Amino acid sequence: MAASADAGTSEMEHISQLFPLAFPIPSPTTHESLIPHDDLILEQELLRNPDNLRTWLAYISHVEEVNFAKRPTPDAWVSSEGVKLLGFLSDASQRLALQRIVSLYERALAVFPTSYKLWHRYLNARARFVLGDPREGAEAHRRRVLQSTNTSLEMGPTLLDMRKDEEGQDAWNYALDGVLGWKEWRSLAAAYERALAWLPTMPRLWLDYLGLFVHPYCSPILSRTHARRTFDRALRTLPGSLHLRIWKMYLRWAELCGGETARRVWRRYLQVDPSLSERYVALLLEPMTEMRYADGHQSSLSRPSTSKAAEAEDEEDDEELSITAQERILEAAKLLLRLARQALHGSYTSPDGKSPYHLLMEWLELTEKHPTAIGLSNDEEAALPARQPDDTAPAAETDLLDTSRLPVRQVVTCDGLARFPDQSGRLWTGLATYYIKRGDLATAQDIFETGLTTVLTVRDFTQIFDAYAETSENIITFMMEELEEDEDDEDEEGPSKAEQEAEIDQRMQAFEALMERRPFLVNDVLLRRNPNDVQEWEKRVALWGENDEKVVETYQQAISTIDPRKATANLHQLYIHFAQFYEEGGSTGRAQPDKAERDVTSARAIYERAIKVPYKRVDDLAEVWCSWAEMEVRNSNYDEALRIMSRATSVPNSYKKIRSISYYDDTLPPQSRLFKSLKLWAFYTDLEEALGTMESAKHAFDRIMELKIANAQTIINFAQFLEEQQYFEEAFKVYERGVELFTYPVAFELWNVYLSKFVARYGGSKLERTRDLFEQALAKCPPTLCKPLYLKYGELEEEHGLVRKAMSIYERATKAVTEDDRYEMYLYYVAKAAANYGLAATRPIYEQAIEVLPDRQAAQMCLRFATLERKLGEMERARAIYAHASQFCNPKTQPAFWQEWNAFEIENGTEDTFRDMLRIKRSVQAQYNTDMANVAASVLAPSTAEPVVASDPMAMLEAQKAASAPSSQAPSFVAASHVSKPAALTTNTEKVGEADEDEDLL
Repeated sequence: MAASADAGTSEMEHISQLFPLAFPIPSPTTHESLIPHDDLILEQELLRNPDNLRTWLAYISHVEEVNFAKRPTPDAWVSSEGVKLLGFLSDASQRLALQRIVSLYERALAVFPTSYKLWHRYLNARARFVLGDPREGAEAHRRRVLQSTNTSLEMGPTLLDMRKDEEGQDAWNYALDGVLGWKEWRSLAAAYERALAWLPTMPRLWLDYLGLFVHPYCSPILSRTHARRTFDRALRTLPGSLHLRIWKMYLRWAELCGGETARRVWRRYLQVDPSLSERYVALLLEPMTEMRYADGHQSSLSRPSTSKAAEAEDEEDDEELSITAQERILEAAKLLLRLARQALHGSYTSPDGKSPYHLLMEWLELTEKHPTAIGLSNDEEAALPARQPDDTAPAAETDLLDTSRLPVRQVVTCDGLARFPDQSGRLWTGLATYYIKRGDLATAQDIFETGLTTVLTVRDFTQIFDAYAETSENIITFMMEELEEDEDDEDEEGPSKAEQEAEIDQRMQAFEALMERRPFLVNDVLLRRNPNDVQEWEKRVALWGENDEKVVETYQQAISTIDPRKATANLHQLYIHFAQFYEEGGSTGRAQPDKAERDVTSARAIYERAIKVPYKRVDDLAEVWCSWAEMEVRNSNYDEALRIMSRATSVPNSYKKIRSISYYDDTLPPQSRLFKSLKLWAFYTDLEEALGTMESAKHAFDRIMELKIANAQTIINFAQFLEEQQYFEEAFKVYERGVELFTYPVAFELWNVYLSKFVARYGGSKLERTRDLFEQALAKCPPTLCKPLYLKYGELEEEHGLVRKAMSIYERATKAVTEDDRYEMYLYYVAKAAANYGLAATRPIYEQAIEVLPDRQAAQMCLRFATLERKLGEMERARAIYAHASQFCNPKTQPAFWQEWNAFEIENGTEDTFRDMLRIKRSVQAQYNTDMANVAASVLAPSTAEPVVASDPMAMLEAQKAASAPSSQAPSFVAASHVSKPAALTTNTEKVGEADEDEDLL
């Protein structure tokens, strides 16, 4: 061990004797081996052309090419640890190469002292022996430097992003140790100083020189005070357009130094570019105990913020932090507060896209972690003058050099709650957490209570309430654990066990009371948000349950608070329920109606107040009047109920005023439009029918008719009331007044009821009058509604009048109804004609229908007509009808028609008639094939062909022929299996008008 120690000591002494290598400047007189024999020719060339720069550069290039080595070959006496310390200079040949290069460059610079090219090459060549080679190689390092130089320089986060990329690449091999070789480092710095003395405005020389100070092996004699002064000198010397390149390295150097130096440098930079303020906050909040590395692998800004050291420091109390750490935390808090205020006023934009609220939340979270280091005490904050949100904040709150602490509650109130009311829940809980961390539980409880009574949203309320409940529960748990520990320790100091138990019981009761108050607190939040919410007031009444005093107080508070014009729906129900509460005798009366003491007088007072409220809708006011009358009826005060309704329906005396008031004019109060409320009049008429006299009821209905507010239901109710009183003629007069007031389609309903009632009353006794009524009803009836009236009219004539008259009415109906109802009307007409005159009498009707109806319905009518003729034995007429209908039926889309005709010909036709049918079918098919619309319809139409029945031999043959044919063609004629029937079998033996009628048509 002693031998190895002696060897190491001797090696270090030997190494220290090697330096300085380049000072004083080597020359051939002091170093005989400086110029080898091979270079004498180049030396002679320099003697001949001493002022030729190209000759010097050629000589320098030759020396560098011969003497530079990619890696050193250490001397035999140098150990591996020595190689790490010396780098390239552990090789004797490289030490000689350094001396040769320094000597040659110095001689050249003595001739060309202002040559930038010579200085730049000289400093780079000399720095290689001291700084070493970049790990990615010298060429890659040179390209990276050029790329960073050509990049468009910007202030802000781009600066740090570029610097981070460079930090990750600045790793060096074979560098000279800054402690052992401090003389060479100092000599290199002196060379840079001489270069800058000749060329002070060359930015690349400055950047290379400043790069020495951020080198991982930089000598301590250069990396602190000398480096700071050099950075400042560079900023003073170079123009402002180049300062960003200097600041990029200056900030990197400041972070490597840390401490007060870093803070001062950052403050200076933030005066130029405040966009990096958030990065400075992160720097301030970094744990002081964490080691800093300067080799580029881990920089202060690239480390994650949630390091173990940071977490450990967060867990420490503010009292355990050093004074410097507390100052850094206070400075970070002030800077965050300043950024939040500037962002709110638009003078600062976060590079990370943070809003003013997010910046304020970061400040609040920092305040929660370090309450005593940032905030003033309660007494100190209470001594400060009160500040309103619009007042100018004191400059000391955002002055980074001021060590005074912040009034946290005042800042949260003015800068948080006043600016961000939608985030009040988080702000209140943060402020309460701040006081909890300070140990001031009473103030924290006051903060929670204040927050619960001021927030306007359920989300904020839930956030505060949950935090409040959790805090209370944690305090109780902590006190119970502390009580158990005191029992185990049996310590007589501090409060007694009884006092602790009493405090625990008190807090338990407060916690239970808090949980019971939650529904009321939620209701308070909703009412603060909208005091005109009627439903929430109703919920609050329900929350009080059987507490009648609170119920009455809540109703009175709601009535005095709600603005009728801004209230939500069903404001009138609030008054009605309030009056019903008095009527029922309170909660006791609702539970036990028999023992209730009804207070009808108070209920009437509520209704008197309710009818004066300017509701949004007239119907709401009408419902209040109706509810008042219903209450009087329930209490057997019938005369009072009629008096109330008579008062409610009172009409202005002036006829002009009645006409000038519109029920739908919202500019007028509802009290002035109430007399035109049909809802109110309907209730009044019902009440008069039940409790009043015949005359009073009629008078009420007459007033409705005079005011012209009646509807069809009112007319029917009036007439029905008169019918019940056996005043039939007056009831019919009411119907007549109704049909005069209304037009169709309302008049149709009235006519329908009126005619039904009239016919049921008189039947055929007043036939002419009944006919006149039907004619009046049909005179203005639209085609869409006249069908039922015509049917009633026809039934009347059949039962009490003339059949001929009924047939003419049905014929009129076929022309008066719409096209959609015309087909059904013709069927009804045919059925009635067959029933009254026989089947033969329907032929003109069929012919008329076929001429009038559309093609598809005409084809259906033809099929019915042909069926009729077949029943009458008129086969030729039926065949002619089939031929006429064929023009309406496409064989592809309507195969049912052709199948029926085919069956008819098989059963009743001959070979010639069947050929005619096929010929007609082909011609019709050709006609439809030429029309593109019919072709498209046939393609889209679903296949409706029925399967071939085995009992139809002709159809089977046609199907076999169609299957064997290569293309679809008309089937050829096949002899019928049935011959034509004799004429005796086809004659008509039916007796027209007797039992053999066409029941299918009825």
